[in-house]
Amino acid sequence: MLEVLIIEDEILAQRLLKETLREITIKTEVVDCLNSIKSAVKWFQNHPHPDIVLLDIQLSDGLSFEIFKQVKVESTIIFTTAFDEYAIQAFKVNSIDYLLKPVEKDELQTAFEKYHQYNTQFIQEKNSNIDFSELASLIKSEKTEYRKRFLIQSNESFFHLPVGDIALFYSMQGITFAVTFEKREYPVNFSLEGLKEQLNPDNFFKINRQFIVNIDAIKRVHSYFNGKLKLEMEPSHIED
Repeated sequence: MLEVLIIEDEILAQRLLKETLREITIKTEVVDCLNSIKSAVKWFQNHPHPDIVLLDIQLSDGLSFEIFKQVKVESTIIFTTAFDEYAIQAFKVNSIDYLLKPVEKDELQTAFEKYHQYNTQFIQEKNSNIDFSELASLIKSEKTEYRKRFLIQSNESFFHLPVGDIALFYSMQGITFAVTFEKREYPVNFSLEGLKEQLNPDNFFKINRQFIVNIDAIKRVHSYFNGKLKLEMEPSHIED
Protein backbone atom coordinates (compact mmCIF):
# COMPACT_ATOMS: atom_id res chain seq x y z
CA MET A 1 0.00 0.00 0.00
CA LEU A 2 1.35 3.42 -0.99
CA GLU A 3 1.37 6.23 1.55
CA VAL A 4 0.19 9.53 0.07
CA LEU A 5 0.40 13.06 1.43
CA ILE A 6 -1.93 15.69 -0.05
CA ILE A 7 -0.82 19.33 0.03
CA GLU A 8 -3.68 21.42 -1.33
CA ASP A 9 -5.25 24.62 0.01
CA GLU A 10 -8.77 24.06 -1.34
CA ILE A 11 -10.87 21.84 0.93
CA LEU A 12 -13.04 20.61 -1.95
CA ALA A 13 -9.97 19.75 -4.03
CA GLN A 14 -8.57 17.79 -1.07
CA ARG A 15 -11.82 15.87 -0.77
CA LEU A 16 -11.97 15.18 -4.51
CA LEU A 17 -8.39 13.87 -4.55
CA LYS A 18 -9.15 11.51 -1.66
CA GLU A 19 -12.27 10.22 -3.43
CA THR A 20 -10.35 9.70 -6.68
CA LEU A 21 -7.58 7.83 -4.84
CA ARG A 22 -10.19 5.39 -3.55
CA GLU A 23 -11.34 4.73 -7.13
CA ILE A 24 -7.98 3.70 -8.63
CA THR A 25 -6.81 0.09 -8.50
CA ILE A 26 -3.58 0.86 -6.64
CA LYS A 27 -4.07 0.69 -2.89
CA THR A 28 -3.24 3.93 -1.11
CA GLU A 29 -3.42 5.44 2.34
CA VAL A 30 -3.70 9.20 2.77
CA VAL A 31 -1.46 9.97 5.74
CA ASP A 32 -2.43 13.63 5.99
CA CYS A 33 -3.82 16.69 4.18
CA LEU A 34 -1.99 20.03 4.46
CA ASN A 35 -2.78 23.46 3.05
CA SER A 36 0.34 25.65 3.21
CA ILE A 37 4.11 25.82 2.79
CA LYS A 38 4.56 26.43 6.51
CA SER A 39 2.53 23.39 7.56
CA ALA A 40 4.23 21.19 4.94
CA VAL A 41 7.77 22.10 6.04
CA LYS A 42 6.88 21.39 9.67
CA TRP A 43 5.24 18.09 8.71
CA PHE A 44 8.24 16.87 6.69
CA GLN A 45 10.56 17.78 9.56
CA ASN A 46 8.58 15.66 12.02
CA HIS A 47 7.24 12.68 10.05
CA PRO A 48 8.58 9.85 7.89
CA HIS A 49 8.26 10.92 4.27
CA PRO A 50 5.48 9.10 2.35
CA ASP A 51 5.84 7.34 -0.99
CA ILE A 52 4.04 10.05 -2.97
CA VAL A 53 3.12 13.70 -2.42
CA LEU A 54 0.25 15.21 -4.41
CA LEU A 55 1.30 18.85 -4.37
CA ASP A 56 -0.63 21.91 -5.51
CA ILE A 57 1.63 24.56 -7.06
CA GLN A 58 -0.12 27.66 -5.72
CA LEU A 59 -0.72 27.39 -1.97
CA SER A 60 -2.23 29.95 0.37
CA ASP A 61 1.20 31.29 1.37
CA GLY A 62 3.06 31.11 -1.95
CA LEU A 63 4.45 28.75 -4.59
CA SER A 64 4.96 25.26 -3.22
CA PHE A 65 8.53 25.16 -4.60
CA GLU A 66 9.49 27.04 -1.43
CA ILE A 67 9.04 23.79 0.49
CA PHE A 68 12.07 22.28 -1.22
CA LYS A 69 14.26 25.23 -0.24
CA GLN A 70 13.59 24.54 3.43
CA VAL A 71 13.52 20.76 3.65
CA LYS A 72 14.78 17.81 1.61
CA VAL A 73 11.76 15.83 0.46
CA GLU A 74 12.44 12.14 -0.18
CA SER A 75 9.02 11.40 -1.67
CA THR A 76 7.93 11.23 -5.28
CA ILE A 77 6.31 14.55 -6.20
CA ILE A 78 3.25 14.71 -8.44
CA PHE A 79 2.10 18.26 -9.02
CA THR A 80 -1.57 19.11 -9.34
CA THR A 81 -1.99 22.36 -11.22
CA ALA A 82 -4.42 24.69 -12.93
CA PHE A 83 -1.60 26.60 -14.63
CA ASP A 84 -1.54 27.00 -18.39
CA GLU A 85 0.68 25.30 -20.96
CA TYR A 86 3.77 27.45 -20.40
CA ALA A 87 4.21 26.02 -16.91
CA ILE A 88 3.41 22.48 -18.00
CA GLN A 89 6.19 22.64 -20.59
CA ALA A 90 8.60 23.58 -17.82
CA PHE A 91 7.57 20.52 -15.84
CA LYS A 92 8.10 18.29 -18.86
CA VAL A 93 11.63 19.59 -19.34
CA ASN A 94 12.38 18.80 -15.71
CA SER A 95 10.71 15.37 -15.83
CA ILE A 96 8.14 16.16 -13.13
CA ASP A 97 4.84 14.31 -13.13
CA TYR A 98 1.89 16.69 -13.18
CA LEU A 99 -1.89 16.42 -13.27
CA LEU A 100 -4.20 19.14 -14.47
CA LYS A 101 -7.14 19.97 -12.24
CA PRO A 102 -9.68 18.54 -12.00
CA VAL A 103 -7.67 15.36 -11.55
CA GLU A 104 -9.22 12.50 -13.51
CA LYS A 105 -9.22 8.91 -12.29
CA ASP A 106 -7.36 7.52 -15.35
CA GLU A 107 -4.65 10.18 -15.15
CA LEU A 108 -4.12 9.55 -11.45
CA GLN A 109 -3.94 5.82 -12.10
CA THR A 110 -1.30 6.32 -14.79
CA ALA A 111 0.76 8.64 -12.61
CA PHE A 112 0.81 6.11 -9.77
CA GLU A 113 1.71 3.30 -12.14
CA LYS A 114 4.77 5.33 -13.17
CA TYR A 115 5.89 5.19 -9.56
CA HIS A 116 6.28 1.42 -9.80
CA GLN A 117 8.42 1.72 -12.93
CA TYR A 118 11.29 3.35 -11.06
CA ASN A 119 13.18 2.31 -7.98
CA THR A 120 13.32 4.60 -4.96
CA GLN A 121 16.93 5.65 -5.52
CA PHE A 122 16.18 6.77 -9.07
CA ILE A 123 13.22 8.83 -7.86
CA GLN A 124 15.29 10.54 -5.18
CA GLU A 125 18.06 11.32 -7.66
CA LYS A 126 15.52 12.71 -10.11
CA ASN A 127 14.01 14.97 -7.46
CA SER A 128 17.43 16.20 -6.33
CA ASN A 129 18.28 17.24 -9.90
CA ILE A 130 15.17 19.37 -10.38
CA ASP A 131 15.85 23.08 -10.32
CA PHE A 132 12.77 24.29 -8.46
CA SER A 133 14.13 27.83 -8.35
CA GLU A 134 14.21 27.85 -12.13
CA LEU A 135 10.63 26.62 -12.30
CA ALA A 136 9.52 29.29 -9.86
CA SER A 137 11.28 31.93 -11.94
CA LEU A 138 9.58 30.69 -15.11
CA ILE A 139 6.18 31.05 -13.49
CA LYS A 140 6.89 34.40 -11.87
CA SER A 141 8.44 35.86 -15.03
CA GLU A 142 5.25 35.28 -16.97
CA LYS A 143 2.36 37.69 -16.65
CA THR A 144 0.46 37.30 -13.42
CA GLU A 145 -1.82 34.29 -13.49
CA TYR A 146 -5.24 34.89 -12.02
CA ARG A 147 -7.75 32.25 -11.08
CA LYS A 148 -9.81 31.00 -14.02
CA ARG A 149 -12.26 28.70 -12.25
CA PHE A 150 -13.43 27.41 -8.87
CA LEU A 151 -14.06 23.84 -7.83
CA ILE A 152 -17.66 23.63 -6.61
CA GLN A 153 -19.48 20.82 -4.85
CA SER A 154 -23.09 20.33 -5.91
CA ASN A 155 -24.97 17.56 -4.13
CA GLU A 156 -22.67 14.51 -4.44
CA SER A 157 -20.65 15.71 -7.44
CA PHE A 158 -18.04 18.34 -8.27
CA PHE A 159 -17.83 20.75 -11.18
CA HIS A 160 -15.74 23.72 -12.26
CA LEU A 161 -17.30 27.17 -12.25
CA PRO A 162 -15.53 29.56 -14.68
CA VAL A 163 -14.65 32.92 -13.14
CA GLY A 164 -16.23 34.68 -16.12
CA ASP A 165 -19.64 33.26 -15.10
CA ILE A 166 -19.46 34.93 -11.67
CA ALA A 167 -21.17 38.29 -11.21
CA LEU A 168 -20.09 38.87 -7.62
CA PHE A 169 -18.84 37.39 -4.37
CA TYR A 170 -20.28 38.25 -0.98
CA SER A 171 -19.58 37.25 2.60
CA MET A 172 -22.22 36.46 5.21
CA GLN A 173 -21.65 35.03 8.69
CA GLY A 174 -18.11 33.98 7.82
CA ILE A 175 -19.07 32.16 4.60
CA THR A 176 -18.20 33.44 1.13
CA PHE A 177 -20.58 32.87 -1.78
CA ALA A 178 -20.13 33.20 -5.53
CA VAL A 179 -23.20 34.47 -7.40
CA THR A 180 -23.41 33.77 -11.12
CA PHE A 181 -25.02 35.94 -13.76
CA GLU A 182 -27.76 33.29 -13.83
CA LYS A 183 -28.42 34.04 -10.12
CA ARG A 184 -27.09 30.73 -8.81
CA GLU A 185 -25.17 30.83 -5.53
CA TYR A 186 -22.31 28.55 -4.46
CA PRO A 187 -20.12 28.63 -1.34
CA VAL A 188 -16.37 28.96 -1.97
CA ASN A 189 -13.55 28.17 0.46
CA PHE A 190 -11.92 31.59 0.49
CA SER A 191 -12.32 34.84 2.37
CA LEU A 192 -12.99 37.99 0.35
CA GLU A 193 -9.48 39.18 1.16
CA GLY A 194 -8.05 35.91 -0.14
CA LEU A 195 -10.14 36.16 -3.29
CA LYS A 196 -8.96 39.69 -3.94
CA GLU A 197 -5.43 38.39 -4.57
CA GLN A 198 -6.64 35.68 -6.96
CA LEU A 199 -8.98 37.68 -9.19
CA ASN A 200 -7.94 39.87 -12.10
CA PRO A 201 -8.31 43.50 -10.93
CA ASP A 202 -9.28 44.47 -14.48
CA ASN A 203 -12.50 42.49 -13.99
CA PHE A 204 -13.18 42.35 -10.24
CA PHE A 205 -12.87 44.86 -7.44
CA LYS A 206 -13.81 44.96 -3.79
CA ILE A 207 -16.40 47.68 -3.21
CA ASN A 208 -16.73 47.22 0.57
CA ARG A 209 -16.06 44.68 3.32
CA GLN A 210 -18.89 42.45 2.12
CA PHE A 211 -18.73 42.43 -1.69
CA ILE A 212 -16.38 41.83 -4.62
CA VAL A 213 -18.09 42.55 -7.93
CA ASN A 214 -17.50 41.78 -11.59
CA ILE A 215 -17.41 45.01 -13.57
CA ASP A 216 -19.73 43.42 -16.16
CA ALA A 217 -22.40 43.08 -13.46
CA ILE A 218 -22.53 46.84 -12.90
CA LYS A 219 -25.24 48.42 -15.05
CA ARG A 220 -25.24 51.99 -13.71
CA VAL A 221 -23.42 54.09 -11.11
CA HIS A 222 -25.22 56.94 -9.32
CA SER A 223 -23.97 59.64 -6.99
CA TYR A 224 -25.16 59.08 -3.42
CA PHE A 225 -25.01 60.87 -0.07
CA ASN A 226 -21.68 61.99 1.44
CA GLY A 227 -19.74 61.41 -1.75
CA LYS A 228 -20.70 57.73 -1.91
CA LEU A 229 -21.76 55.89 -5.07
CA LYS A 230 -24.80 53.70 -5.56
CA LEU A 231 -24.50 50.75 -7.94
CA GLU A 232 -27.22 49.15 -10.02
CA MET A 233 -26.31 45.48 -10.33
CA GLU A 234 -27.55 42.58 -12.38
CA PRO A 235 -28.09 40.35 -10.48
CA SER A 236 -29.18 42.89 -7.87
CA HIS A 237 -27.60 41.66 -4.62
CA ILE A 238 -26.37 45.07 -3.54
CA GLU A 239 -28.86 47.60 -2.30
CA ASP A 240 -26.44 50.50 -1.81
